Amino acid sequence: MTILTASFSLVFADYQTQVTHWLATAGEDHMSPVGMFMAADVIVKTVMLILIVASVLVWAIFAARLILLIAARIRLRRNYRVLDRAGHLDRNGPFRKGGGVVGAMVRVAMSEITASQGADRAGIKERTDSALSRIEAGAGRGMQRGTALLAITGSSAPFIGLFGTVWGIMNSFVSIAETNTTNLAVVAPGIAEALLATAMGLVAAIPAVIFFNLLARFNGAYKAMLADASALVSRHLSRDLDLAAMTPQAEPEAAIAVDTPAPVVATPALQAAE
Repeated sequence: MTILTASFSLVFADYQTQVTHWLATAGEDHMSPVGMFMAADVIVKTVMLILIVASVLVWAIFAARLILLIAARIRLRRNYRVLDRAGHLDRNGPFRKGGGVVGAMVRVAMSEITASQGADRAGIKERTDSALSRIEAGAGRGMQRGTALLAITGSSAPFIGLFGTVWGIMNSFVSIAETNTTNLAVVAPGIAEALLATAMGLVAAIPAVIFFNLLARFNGAYKAMLADASALVSRHLSRDLDLAAMTPQAEPEAAIAVDTPAPVVATPALQAAE
């Protein structure tokens, strides 16, 4: 363990030295991206840093949401098939605990059946459908977390970069006025720094727009799968309620004793008396 830690420390130190040397070398070249960033104004540097952070977040959110969506769709498809094969709702079945969104839908339906013992079947179906729609909407919203940042970055990053460009060009014109020269060699570095901010804004915005549209399409497909799962639970519930209503139940028949007068037997004595 000690040898492994020492080896890792050596590799990290060597990597850090190489990165430091590369940054120092790139900083000396004023026409390289790193050199233009180091030579830029404070405002332009701030704009570039904001765009760099936004770009990193865009890629991170897209990767995380994509992985979560793929895993959720696989799990939802598997649980849908399990419930479809079962053909009915079972309180002690595979969805007694867990089961993701489908399991939550099944448990809500069974809870409504328990809470509405003896109630009208139409009312049970209506209340269950309402609860299933809330679960479906909540699961859909959960998969959209973070996508707002993609939309914000895609719409605002170009304008943030443009602000940095305008600020940099203003500084270039100020330097022209101070030096009293229009030599391109003097003005070009400042203009290049300013245009770099616009380029970074586009680098952040273009992937954000593409990723937002892709995630919106994936979320739409996931919501359609949620709607199918909700419809399956509703069908099973309706079938179970109808079958339960058709099952004959033994009802005790109360024996009612009716007092009737005893028949009169005609005897010879009675006939003589008449």
